[in-house]
Amino acid sequence: MNHLLELLSQIPDPEIPVINIVELGIVRDAKMISENEAEIVITPTYSACPAMFNIEEDIIKLFRENGISAKVITKISPVWTTDWMNDEAREKLRDYGITPPEKGANENHLNVPKKCPRCGSENTREISRFGSTLCKATYQCNNCLEPFDYFKCH
Repeated sequence: MNHLLELLSQIPDPEIPVINIVELGIVRDAKMISENEAEIVITPTYSACPAMFNIEEDIIKLFRENGISAKVITKISPVWTTDWMNDEAREKLRDYGITPPEKGANENHLNVPKKCPRCGSENTREISRFGSTLCKATYQCNNCLEPFDYFKCH
């Protein structure tokens, strides 16, 4: 499986290209089912995530280029959670200007301040519950006045 995960780590998330699909936690399983055929199980961040079609095509193309036929299975249960993101992905999101949710956070933490990824201030406010993609909300820092995306926890 390590070789398969290394291959899959070459595929960036189409909406957030600084993280790959393994770091994001949407790759749930990857195994060889025959000598030249792999089975990859993915779970979307949202059930209606439009990027999943691109991700499936990217997986099939990359594996074909490496002489492997890929069968991609999309499972929506259990539901993807931001806890499946690894720490490296969270740091890359911050560096990219997107505030990731803390591990273990859930929607009951809506009133918890979101730290500005630019200046680090927690003096922020939500501008819109819906951001540039379904998985993000838009916030603004009251100190540096910069808007930023918050990757919604779920």
